[in-house]
Amino acid sequence: MAHLEKVFIYPIKSLDATPVTSTTIVENGGLEFDRRYAIVDADGEYVNGKREPRIHRLRATVDLEKAVVTLGERRAERSHEFHLEDDRGDLEAWLSEFFERPVSLFRSDEGGFPDDTDASGPTVIGAGTLERVASWYGGIDVVEMRRRLRPNLIVDGVPAFWEDRLYDDPGRVVPCTVGEATLHGVNPCQRCVVPTRDPDTGEPTPNFRERFVTRRKSTLPDWASTAWFDHYFRLMANTRVPASSWGVDVAVGDDLEVGDPVPASGP
Repeated sequence: MAHLEKVFIYPIKSLDATPVTSTTIVENGGLEFDRRYAIVDADGEYVNGKREPRIHRLRATVDLEKAVVTLGERRAERSHEFHLEDDRGDLEAWLSEFFERPVSLFRSDEGGFPDDTDASGPTVIGAGTLERVASWYGGIDVVEMRRRLRPNLIVDGVPAFWEDRLYDDPGRVVPCTVGEATLHGVNPCQRCVVPTRDPDTGEPTPNFRERFVTRRKSTLPDWASTAWFDHYFRLMANTRVPASSWGVDVAVGDDLEVGDPVPASGP
């Protein structure tokens, strides 16, 4: 049976994931502490992998209980520890030096800073999908593929591309229960440049996108709605969480059950 194998949150948008065994769905449908913080430049733009390849070279470990982040360059032994609130000024100064331009750290407790503001719930992908897609590339294992794609929820006990069941035609959503919570699958995630880069160095992987598009098109399951595929650089399901599931916990081991598509509506 489909069950939740792993849960990842990204406390600082675009930086490393933090694995958790359980978490709570917060206001607007995000996971607690997921993308609560974002690095923003002087123009008000996110400093993320889409705009700043150097961010891949930044190693980050977050202690959620203590609200402390440990930062360093991946190839350097030295690291620096900052409290996300009490040391905000020192943290912003360190990040500004690293990026060689002034940046600030913003915080949002109302669902964080999601990549897709229309479908701001957790992203979902099958463990089998990660294995299959990793096999398309020599030298990229499952862990690296997960780091490239940056999902929240990984589901086991399902075939590859199972998550393509979690969306229907535009204007419709697919209800999916995760333990006591309900998610509404909205669409297949449109990928940006980030998965095409080495997650440790930011260096582009030659022909990553071209190979992905070719293989994705040839392996798209019959159950997938093709209405979303104006191009095939899409993978992983984006979700929206109805307000009735805000405050509900999801945890590793929870069973998942997919319902029938219904017309989309607001939270």
